[in-house]
Amino acid sequence: MVALKSHDHIMPRFIVNLVVAYLRFEIAVMKKCSKANGQSCCMRYCNRREMRLRRALNDWLRVRMQKIDSAVAKHTSATRKANRKQNSKGRPKSPLCQAALATERTLWTVKLAQRPKSFWYPYPTMGNVGVLERLMASTGLDLVQLCRGPHGKIADIGAADGDLAFFLERTGFSVDAIDFESTNLNRMEGIRILKDALNSTVRIHSIDLDSQFSLPSESYDTIFLLGILYHLKNPFLILERLAQLTKYCFVSTRIAKQTADGQSLSPYPIAYLLGPKECNNDNTNFWIFSEEGLKRLIDRTGWNVLSYVTIGDTTNSTPADPHHDERAFCLLESKAYPIS
Repeated sequence: MVALKSHDHIMPRFIVNLVVAYLRFEIAVMKKCSKANGQSCCMRYCNRREMRLRRALNDWLRVRMQKIDSAVAKHTSATRKANRKQNSKGRPKSPLCQAALATERTLWTVKLAQRPKSFWYPYPTMGNVGVLERLMASTGLDLVQLCRGPHGKIADIGAADGDLAFFLERTGFSVDAIDFESTNLNRMEGIRILKDALNSTVRIHSIDLDSQFSLPSESYDTIFLLGILYHLKNPFLILERLAQLTKYCFVSTRIAKQTADGQSLSPYPIAYLLGPKECNNDNTNFWIFSEEGLKRLIDRTGWNVLSYVTIGDTTNSTPADPHHDERAFCLLESKAYPIS
């Protein structure tokens, strides 16, 4: 719980009363003296003085009340955030989420035994498993069962250090882990180190998805495309191509509801093109879609949305501010994939 404190810019009520009483006393004395001396000009001066003092007092009170309102709003926001955090701590995790977190801890032990922490991707990839289960909940489908199909393989595109790929392998899947050496944080040395250390059978591929690419297989049961769409110059190309290769695809990407100066993006099916260093000082970030823009892209590239959730700042998200980061997670079903 965050306590609301009185600071020197939020005046206690007794000080306000004291100021009001003093001003009234000063005005009353000035009027009394003016009447006693019969000086009309002095009376006019007193009246003008009274009006100025009242205006000054009203302005002062308005500013103070604005600051009080601001402090209360911050207090309320902080309290809600603390309550949400407390509630999330109390929510039981599914066996799959527990297995994902256990895998994450194991992988970090292996990683730090091989290279310093700065060498590895810093993002908690395994946290995505819980969000994916939320996606599945509204469909009545099971995440693991969805990934089991006639082709016997899945793809993790944008694999980073391979955390999700290695977890999926431990869950019983045959996995192609795909990234691109030129844009990968450690040039894909990290995922290869982990594969050797874990004695893994995950197949690692470096593929430029902004070229006329082909994937190692022509068919996958499920493809994971998490956190990479806004790193691609041509997101239309990859989604259209993947619709030919799999029935199901999990997609996550950053979206925005407004520009940095507050102009609304939400009603429009558009994308915002980032400057080279605008977002996280990373020139591999390109397109940030509005929610309507992302859904239009999904439809035009041959997919149906089976489930859709957002996390992060879902009210005032912007394209680049790390404090106003919103992510959309989608479970997609291909409209173009051959029916078996």
